[in-house]
Amino acid sequence: MRLRRSQDFEKIYESGLRAGDGHLLVFAMLSEQPQTRAGLSVSRKHGSAVIRNRKRRLLREAFRLSQHQLPSGLDLVLIPRQRTDSSLQDFANSLVQLTRYLQRQLQRRGVPRSE
Repeated sequence: MRLRRSQDFEKIYESGLRAGDGHLLVFAMLSEQPQTRAGLSVSRKHGSAVIRNRKRRLLREAFRLSQHQLPSGLDLVLIPRQRTDSSLQDFANSLVQLTRYLQRQLQRRGVPRSE
């Protein structure tokens, strides 16, 4: 349920559809897969490896906990904002709200699905 290949990330970035709030930036694209998949991108701007790994763990856990609330059939790239006060609950709430918004935008546009 994770995106790992750089080609997948590039396709999602090129789709151009994104949404963000104070805690999270989400890029999205419709997928042929029935389940929603996510990839993470945490740059060195966030700090040391310890801090970056903690943000990755929080994002993976937020995705795991909110999977049943997310729309199906999406490929997502999750990028945390450079904040130090974001909690697991903040990431989970942002993820659900932003993916629902992005799904509505994708359906409105009629964007072709990825393969």
